[in-house]
Amino acid sequence: MARTREFDTEAAVGRAMDLFWARGYEATSVRDLTQHLGIGQGSLYAAFGDKDGLYRAALEHYRTTLAAAALRSLEEGADARTAIRTLLTERIRIAVGGDGQGCLAVNAVCERSPRDEATRRTVRDMQDAAREALTEVLRAGVERGEVAKRHDPQTLAAFLVTFLNGLLVSSKITPDATALEPLVDVALTALD
Repeated sequence: MARTREFDTEAAVGRAMDLFWARGYEATSVRDLTQHLGIGQGSLYAAFGDKDGLYRAALEHYRTTLAAAALRSLEEGADARTAIRTLLTERIRIAVGGDGQGCLAVNAVCERSPRDEATRRTVRDMQDAAREALTEVLRAGVERGEVAKRHDPQTLAAFLVTFLNGLLVSSKITPDATALEPLVDVALTALD
């Protein structure tokens, strides 16, 4: 008779995400995970297969929570410039938290790529979603006269995602929102 799982896997994934985010994949051992999650090694393996499986689940959790919330903020903006500024400054705020832990997705691809195609694919999916959402906001901004018509919304969205990636890496070096937020104003001049 199979034993029933005695822990909340969703809560465990969230806590694992926090640990991987703070330490990185390589510096987080299975022992660290089991202690942090309060579960046995057998339970971890039964639920997630292995450390890689739990890491992928943590990245997916990040994608469906924090990354998805950032994209929702784009839809709530009064105008294109405000929506994009909110997205970028919110991402800075999250990245500088925890003494400059950065962005879990950017950290993951920097640490694990090119060895781990699954991680690269997950991060690429997140970036594609961000680029598509930004493209829609920019298209609407062009139609409303908030963004210069000379810009291709798709190219401008790709630029903003690339800028954001660099900003998130910089947040690990300089975990100071007051130093990074003025850069957002410079990037927003691309909308003119």
